[in-house]
Amino acid sequence: MGFFDYIFGVKKRQVQLYLDNGATILDVRSQREWDSGHIDKAVHIPLDELRNRLAEVKQLKKPIVVCCESGVRSAKAAKYLNLENIDATNGGGWVRLQKKL
Repeated sequence: MGFFDYIFGVKKRQVQLYLDNGATILDVRSQREWDSGHIDKAVHIPLDELRNRLAEVKQLKKPIVVCCESGVRSAKAAKYLNLENIDATNGGGWVRLQKKL
């Protein structure tokens, strides 16, 4: 097992653990991206609205798996949510995450 396999394997296991524990999926892509396709039952809050809609996320009272198109915006969102004492992890791109479901 190489270094990248180790790093990404840890991330995959963490995301799976969150999903196994009933996490809510939060999609932080734009409205246009969301309209072109998304994971069923995911919550949609675009990244640029997350700060103003933080109370909605807190009301979920569940761990959060954040996704976007590639994983960059979801990484930022997960970091922000963790700073706000919300248990969140970066799920990466939504298409890949959907395959895990």
